[in-house]
Amino acid sequence: MDTTEKKIIAVIEAHREEIIAFAEDIENHPEPGFQEFRTARKTAEFLKKTGYQVEENVALTGVRAHWERKNARQGTGDTGRKNSGYPNVTVIGEMDAIGCQRHPKADPHTGVAHACGHHAQMAVMAGAAIAFSDPEIRREISGSLTFLAVPAEEYIDADKRTVLREQGIRFGSGKSEMIRTGVFDRTDLVMTTHVHMVDVKEDFYLGNPACNGFNAERVTVRGKAAHAAIDPWNGVNALSITSSAIQMMGLMRETFREEDHVRLHNVIRKAGDVVNSVPDEAVVETKIRASSLERIQEIRQMVDRAYDGAAYAFGGKIERENLPGYMPIRPRMADTVLVEAAEELGLVYRNVQPGDFNNACTDVGDLTQLFPVINFTFRGFEGRLHGEDFHITDKEKAYILPAKLMALTIYRLLRKNGEEAKKIKESFTAVFDKQTYIEYIEKQM
Repeated sequence: MDTTEKKIIAVIEAHREEIIAFAEDIENHPEPGFQEFRTARKTAEFLKKTGYQVEENVALTGVRAHWERKNARQGTGDTGRKNSGYPNVTVIGEMDAIGCQRHPKADPHTGVAHACGHHAQMAVMAGAAIAFSDPEIRREISGSLTFLAVPAEEYIDADKRTVLREQGIRFGSGKSEMIRTGVFDRTDLVMTTHVHMVDVKEDFYLGNPACNGFNAERVTVRGKAAHAAIDPWNGVNALSITSSAIQMMGLMRETFREEDHVRLHNVIRKAGDVVNSVPDEAVVETKIRASSLERIQEIRQMVDRAYDGAAYAFGGKIERENLPGYMPIRPRMADTVLVEAAEELGLVYRNVQPGDFNNACTDVGDLTQLFPVINFTFRGFEGRLHGEDFHITDKEKAYILPAKLMALTIYRLLRKNGEEAKKIKESFTAVFDKQTYIEYIEKQM
């Protein structure tokens, strides 16, 4: 560990209580996606106090702090991104909480709680930001650093999306909207983290395992009302259509290949108004997860046939609203700089291996389609993700050690004129650029 790395560790240690207090304050005030107004304000205050230039109200509630060595970038390339060879590293922290009404720290009005550990991510980002506010540490790196507090990683349902469109939010997650609006235009490499999402016994899990993507739709089933006792034969039961479609989806499950990791979820939002009338309207949200964009579309077609077939059988009609979701994560094994940083800290870890898979979804998947994403996950908690029993048990493992690992990795990327970051950037092949990404999402809408 060189002198600067020792300094990074010392700075984070010196601010240990401040980092922990910041995490616990966010945990105690959970907010839903695109409504993280208090969290954003507290984050902006923290970063300003630390000495960064801060931009607020990014994608409605996001916060962006930036530091750049003067004259580090010159000229403009074809894409409009300045490029002198000095890289930008963008560090992500997610602000939103998840609906979990029975969690002991759930907000009594919104029913959301930090049962997914996003407050720990925010602590990691805050700790790294503190480290790189030190002038001596800054002198040892080249390029630029962006700390990005991002809204709405958790799924936003159809009704909320309608309201958000009126506020100018066109895409359904924070990172997706930020890609659309140009927040990532200067990003070369992204760093992300999370509490463990796969079954890992070690304290740290280095790399980014493959992960499902998803697509969703809100389906309105139209039937015909009639008296449920006197003349049900003159009605068309929208609930029966819905139940039949969902049953067909269940029967389709045996046709799903294990390697595609398909998951189907349905929530019936409405199924009639009164019990003594044949339901003439049902509203369902259906979510389709799979390991590739192609398979998501194939399963989507199967689901649509189930709805259409059930409606045809009963004489009803189907109306759809597409709800674009998240792209699958492109797996990335642990980068050398991350492994070396973990070794320097003496962490207990294991690396992502080919074949590791996470059946959940995250909009980090969208970022992996455009940028190299260096990721790790960590322990320090007990209970089930998204469950009422999720809670932090070890502040060192959940807040402080991950912040040190994040900061040391950033330093190793950007020291020596950013040569390691440049190597990673140059070896990466994107699936989408900004424009083709926007076009793809808009086709799903």
